[in-house]
Amino acid sequence: MRDWTNIVLGAVGGAFLAVMIVFAAARQGWLPGAGGPGGTVNIRAYLLSHPELLSEMTDKLQKQQEAADEIKAAMSMKKIGMAAFFDPRIAFITGPADAKKSVVEFYDYNCPYCRLSLPAVEKFYQRHKNDTRFSFIEFPIKGPDSIVAARVALAARLQPDKYLALHFALMNETDLVNEAMIYADAQKADLNMAKLKIDMQSPEIDAAIAASKALATRAGIDGTPTFIVNGVMHPGAVDDDSLKSLAADS
Repeated sequence: MRDWTNIVLGAVGGAFLAVMIVFAAARQGWLPGAGGPGGTVNIRAYLLSHPELLSEMTDKLQKQQEAADEIKAAMSMKKIGMAAFFDPRIAFITGPADAKKSVVEFYDYNCPYCRLSLPAVEKFYQRHKNDTRFSFIEFPIKGPDSIVAARVALAARLQPDKYLALHFALMNETDLVNEAMIYADAQKADLNMAKLKIDMQSPEIDAAIAASKALATRAGIDGTPTFIVNGVMHPGAVDDDSLKSLAADS
């Protein structure tokens, strides 16, 4: 999910812009009672008596920005093409190759919003694993432990029948994952630990992480989780209803 600092700064910037628009409108005489001598004082009085204007204008600006972001994301998706998100070198792919529906997720095992989305994702997967193509993409952006978790998960893909058990186990953790916890979950998922630790050292693991980050940059993805449902990007957490709606509307 996007950094809250950016969200707050965006809101503050939107509010500031809204105030500037109000002042400009007042100077043009578009606000009743706000022009003429002592206009600044009148503008202040007008704003104080109509505080809903700032909220409404900020909301509108935010919606316009969201619409612009959606258009930009759609253009990126069209340019990149969906095949890039189903590259087995970076993604764990499951489900029918000819499925008409698809779900892609970029995630970090230490992302709280990824964990918040897990019940909906797991339920949707269990219900649709036979009619939907799924792509799970490691996007470790939360620090060194996230990178270790991604490396273990990527190595676990070489034992494909064990991967999802490990993935869901790591995502179900309530504390931040660390190396000991990651290996404990790998053992619980019945992975061959000797093979796992050897496979983790493969240069292909580093290449996969670099490739997933490069793909995220090309697609304009800067936070987790980010879902791409039937070709439509959705940044942020999902629940049962929103994921179902995304799959139906896309």
